[in-house]
Amino acid sequence: MTAPHPGPTTAILPAAMRDAIVAHARAGYPNEACGLIVGDRPASEAGLPLRFEATRNAAESPYRYDIAPDDLYRISVAADDADQVIWGIVHSHVRSPAVPSPTDVGLAFYPDALYVLVSLTDGSVRAWRILDGGTHEVELTE
Repeated sequence: MTAPHPGPTTAILPAAMRDAIVAHARAGYPNEACGLIVGDRPASEAGLPLRFEATRNAAESPYRYDIAPDDLYRISVAADDADQVIWGIVHSHVRSPAVPSPTDVGLAFYPDALYVLVSLTDGSVRAWRILDGGTHEVELTE
């Protein structure tokens, strides 16, 4: 039995932010690229994305990502100081669709955020809620 969608079922991702995310993903090739989207409230509470923050992939790998700890700390503290939150976790898939892998699901530590994936094979950008080992797609609109 499939768990019901936890919501939201749609989220706004402005075209300029989407373009910046895709450009960062392409610049990271041949490795996965990663970053954070800061928002006014959690995506799970219909929050809006405010800005994309590119981060370094500490794993330097085409198979996985690890947001550099000092980037995560710096962005998290700045967001908290501004009464903002981590709205989305971004990373690219170099040779696969923009669908969470088992590794992505196992490392999903932000249940209220969206996981925004970019596929470099077709340029698609898709978003997911990952909760309790389940994935739920969230349609992105502009």
